Amino acid sequence: MTITTRTLSKLQSYFEIKVEQIKDSENYQKLHALPLLKRWATLAGLFLLSQLVFFGLLYLFFGKVVVIGFLASILAGLATGVGALPALFFKVISRNLFNSMLGAAAGVMLAATAFSLLMPGMTYGNLIWPGKGIYIVSLGMVVGAAFLHYADRQLPHVHFDSISDVQLSSLKKVWLFIIAITIHNFPEGMSVGVSFGTGDMKNGLVLAIAIALQNIPEGLAVALPLVGLGYNKWKAIGIATLTGLVEPVGGLLGITMVTVFEPVLPIAMGFAAGAMLFVISEEIIPETHSKGRSRYATFALMGGFIIMMILDNLLS
Repeated sequence: MTITTRTLSKLQSYFEIKVEQIKDSENYQKLHALPLLKRWATLAGLFLLSQLVFFGLLYLFFGKVVVIGFLASILAGLATGVGALPALFFKVISRNLFNSMLGAAAGVMLAATAFSLLMPGMTYGNLIWPGKGIYIVSLGMVVGAAFLHYADRQLPHVHFDSISDVQLSSLKKVWLFIIAITIHNFPEGMSVGVSFGTGDMKNGLVLAIAIALQNIPEGLAVALPLVGLGYNKWKAIGIATLTGLVEPVGGLLGITMVTVFEPVLPIAMGFAAGAMLFVISEEIIPETHSKGRSRYATFALMGGFIIMMILDNLLS
């Protein structure tokens, strides 16, 4: 067992203890005793109040762009839940359809990486270090890919191609895959935050749309195996949605970091691009080619790339 695995086990035990302590608390018991409608209304009110305070503090300390960027990363993350909704009606979908969805996601991510991260990153790099922007961004790409490589090696999980059949028999295998999706969502959220951190709202919006589109098949890939294993359909959708909600954490980190420390912007954009390219090459494209039916995915990838390229041009 690696140090990272032991640390994760300790964190899991810690959170389980804390959850039990919350359930035993007086306030939780009072809330649980309320009628169902009143209970949910109370929770909704507390949530909205907390968001009002949180976004107000963000606006006060960092300004409007940070608030909009963080909100965009939340909406992009919630797209995993939208993608999981077909699990309400199906336990299995066509292999060709799923490959096409993943291929289109890869095309969207490739276009977003090129037009919304690498090209602006080189431009900002040249403004800060004239003539050296491409090298600064390249360094960031290597660091981003190395970070994902390290996470892949250290954290226990399985890859897309290991769960290509949605009729799975191993609950542990599904949860390891969910960990993998969660790991890879962090740099995606960070890329949205970094993009908004440039102050270019158009570029940030394009990238947020790209990440949201890419998250749709990921949400389906998480929810369908859980439903197939007997999970409640709404619970499976909730778990899929939660895997995407790590993106706002990465988004907030990315946007505040480059807002406060402007010189790291081109490196951060390169980092996000390298991490996204790693996910595309390591996970998504191999999965779409794993069963010998790659032609659908190939054309879908080209379609996703073209759509994202057109969208970037229309919003420029």
